[in-house]
Amino acid sequence: MMMHNSKDPLHGVTLEMILNRLVRRYGWQTMGRIIAINCFNYAPSVKSSLKFLRKTPWARQKVEELYVKMVKEEGPSAFQSSE
Repeated sequence: MMMHNSKDPLHGVTLEMILNRLVRRYGWQTMGRIIAINCFNYAPSVKSSLKFLRKTPWARQKVEELYVKMVKEEGPSAFQSSE
């Protein structure tokens, strides 16, 4: 099977995958300090955060930017596992 390698770190990655990876790396508390949104700081959950991020473009952009920064720091091969 031929795999297409995109240079876009967001290619083929869902918002849920991004959120789960960020939580594993930083934890909710640190994410809430980096991106000050209530869904990270008060009773955080993936479900509530996804709901908020899907309807709030500026917050989603900040989360995606944090993910891209993390991928660049750690290298994309660290995130090749499937979820």
